Amino acid sequence: MIKLIHRIVEAAGKRKHRIRLAYIFCFIKGFLMKSPVIVAFLVIDRFFKGSDVTDLFMKAAIAMAAILLIQIVAQYVGDRLQSATGFEMFADMRIAIGEHLKNLPMGYYTEGNIGKISTVLTTDMSMVEEVCMSQIAQLMTYFFSEAIMIIFLFIFDYRVGIIGLFTVAAIILCGKASQKQIQKHTDIRQEQAEKLTSAVIDYTEGMNIIKTFNMLGKSSKDLTANFDKSCKDNIEFEHVVHPWNIKLGIIYAVGSALTLGLSAYLVMNGIITTSNFVAMILFLFDLYVPVYALYNESTRLTVMSSCMDRIEAVLAVPELEENEKCVFPLKYDGPEVEFENVAFGYDDNEVLKGVSFKMAPNTMTAVVGPSGSGKSTIANLLARFWDVDSGTVRIKGVNIRDVSMQQLMQQISMVFQRVYLFRDTIYNNIVMGRPDATKEEVIEAAKKARCYDFVMALPDGFDTVIGEGGATLSGGEKQRISIARCILKDSPIVILDEATASVDADNESLIQEAISELVKDKTLLVIAHRLKTIRNADEILVVDDGVIKEQGTHTELMDKNGLYKSFIEKINSDIAWKKGTKTV
Repeated sequence: MIKLIHRIVEAAGKRKHRIRLAYIFCFIKGFLMKSPVIVAFLVIDRFFKGSDVTDLFMKAAIAMAAILLIQIVAQYVGDRLQSATGFEMFADMRIAIGEHLKNLPMGYYTEGNIGKISTVLTTDMSMVEEVCMSQIAQLMTYFFSEAIMIIFLFIFDYRVGIIGLFTVAAIILCGKASQKQIQKHTDIRQEQAEKLTSAVIDYTEGMNIIKTFNMLGKSSKDLTANFDKSCKDNIEFEHVVHPWNIKLGIIYAVGSALTLGLSAYLVMNGIITTSNFVAMILFLFDLYVPVYALYNESTRLTVMSSCMDRIEAVLAVPELEENEKCVFPLKYDGPEVEFENVAFGYDDNEVLKGVSFKMAPNTMTAVVGPSGSGKSTIANLLARFWDVDSGTVRIKGVNIRDVSMQQLMQQISMVFQRVYLFRDTIYNNIVMGRPDATKEEVIEAAKKARCYDFVMALPDGFDTVIGEGGATLSGGEKQRISIARCILKDSPIVILDEATASVDADNESLIQEAISELVKDKTLLVIAHRLKTIRNADEILVVDDGVIKEQGTHTELMDKNGLYKSFIEKINSDIAWKKGTKTV
């Protein structure tokens, strides 16, 4: 129990002194909680001695009021020190996790960890922040109160004190044993909560496909199974917890009965006075309540421990190593981008094998090849979404692993087919490309991206709040806003997963115009889907099975009569079958 509390205190970092300061007020409250009984005992003792207690009643009433007032103040200060610290601490921790997540390799987000992140940030953190932090003050009060009660018992009579000590020890041992079993089932329950969150996210994200193919029943099997498993795990959790609560209650009852029985024996044999026996009766009902309540709360603390484990597990995921040994030169006479003998794989699956190529400044390089050949991986490694297993990726002659992520991202803009916009105003979605941009610059970027007209037609113009992921906009509109963001950023290198591959003809022409504005005087890496794009490239990389099989211009590669020509002929054949006799 102490370890769990200490764990939270240490996690508070620079604020832990505030929590420890709160212990003083917890002690004051713990002591004063039993003071009314002591005041009552003094009055009763005077009464049994035959003294006049009339004047004492007024003093007792004043003392009670003072005790109550001090308790209220101690409770208030303790809560302010601990609960407020908890909210501040977890606000910082959320920011720390956000900073940590942005430095993780993208592979972490493709391993089913979205549900884990969501559960940690919502369920786990909220549990510790809103429930457990407010309980630390109460738990420390329990500790101090029980210590005071045991000291009182030994002052009362050492034999009663020994029984009290054994009762407290029995409750502590029972509580520790319960924690071990409960911890195991808590971990299972929290992990299942993560799986359920992942299942809900997958189900809602795929709703359009589910409805299109009328798979509502089939596709919900996994979600239903997770709900059933969550229900089962929660019931099993209660089955584990309840018997231990009963055992704690039995020890509490037996200890109280033994204490009362021994006190009765002592008063009947004249060893203690009647007034002392009455005082014992007054104390009895609160005698073991603190330690009983303390370990009765062990379930909540065990859940807190599991939540902290999961929070720390996310923070423990290794980040991409970030160095700031170098900076990009303002001028460089060599290639803008260079891959030198780069190899990379996802787990045991080798994707790229010794890939080498160079991109001259202000040129366009198109990467073509079959699905799964490694095209997108090349773009991802350039943006350092992952680190290479071997080899080197350079920009302006500098290894991208030797610069900060901030520097690297200033060099690169990315436009992909799948666009994500935040639930915010259109203006804020564009200005994140360069937060210090003026309003005039944002508007100019929107005009260049061919989205100014449709934005101004919206009810609130640039102040229109769009849905999560850009749900309230069409695919072409989202794409143009993302291009406006990149135009505003004005990075020298642009990575383009050809944005017009999956939009209608009306939007395609507008997006092509927007892209033309974006790539002016830029070094462009294109994951090519359209033949027009491929033909216009300064350099074409033909990737197959993780290797660059051919490299050159469209004309050069067609003359080689190799893999590229076969690839083009296949695309021409598909176009001819769909649209007639149109060829490249």
